[in-house]
Amino acid sequence: MDTVIQAVVLGIVQGLTEFLPISSSGHLILVPTLLGWDDPFLDSLTFSVMLHLGTLGALLVYFWRDWLRLVPAGVATIRDRSFAGDPDRRLAWLIVATMLPAIVVGLLFDDFIEANVRTAGTVAVLLLIGAAILWVADHVGRTDRGIADLTFPQAFGIGIAQAAALFPGVSRSGISISAGRLIGLDRPAAARFSFLMAAPIIAGAGAWEVLKLIRGGSDVPIQPLPLAAGMVAAFASGMLAIAFLLRWLTSHRLDIFVWYRIGLAALILAAVLAGRI
Repeated sequence: MDTVIQAVVLGIVQGLTEFLPISSSGHLILVPTLLGWDDPFLDSLTFSVMLHLGTLGALLVYFWRDWLRLVPAGVATIRDRSFAGDPDRRLAWLIVATMLPAIVVGLLFDDFIEANVRTAGTVAVLLLIGAAILWVADHVGRTDRGIADLTFPQAFGIGIAQAAALFPGVSRSGISISAGRLIGLDRPAAARFSFLMAAPIIAGAGAWEVLKLIRGGSDVPIQPLPLAAGMVAAFASGMLAIAFLLRWLTSHRLDIFVWYRIGLAALILAAVLAGRI
């Protein structure tokens, strides 16, 4: 298959699975493996980083009105050393609170996880564990709180959950939405907060990987056309995934994603047992 088409497919996979609670890293490991794709550039750190920047663009564009309020509000909090009763100032720093665990865990364990946990069997197990957590979180406890009801310890706890998404198969959106649901956020609020808190983490991770690329150079020759095609596909599919999930959760449970994760895990385990992957 043409490299550009493969890049588009991987970009679509990245954009959809980054925001739907089904694990983007797990899918990006599995799709090339199951389809027998082995292009060095599409399997490179450079291409992976650019796909993540595509999904970051989707977050920034979709929530641009929020960022135009939150960024100045966060800066104003530092200037005035006060929230001044402004919910945007408070929300900006709730998002900061969620970042801290992921930064610490990422700096300490990212290389270890990258080298030791990216196997099909591990992804399948973590898909199942994530499915169980998602189901319990969506069916147990209260569900009447909004983002304005979040406390800083609760935001920090959601950040701890988000840090677990470094393990492929967990799903950043899945685990952070689950954490939000467990503390009583309604479904749309849990998803919206998950998306808002994702932007600085994706931006930080992307900046870190870009820095590594600058220091060490690209691990393979860059192919501009597949790179651009993959980024555009990741951006466009990311926008669609955000819009779909926010609309879906206004009137539906998360069960469809629970069953998808279980079905995908079963498919992977069957392929492993059959020696296909």
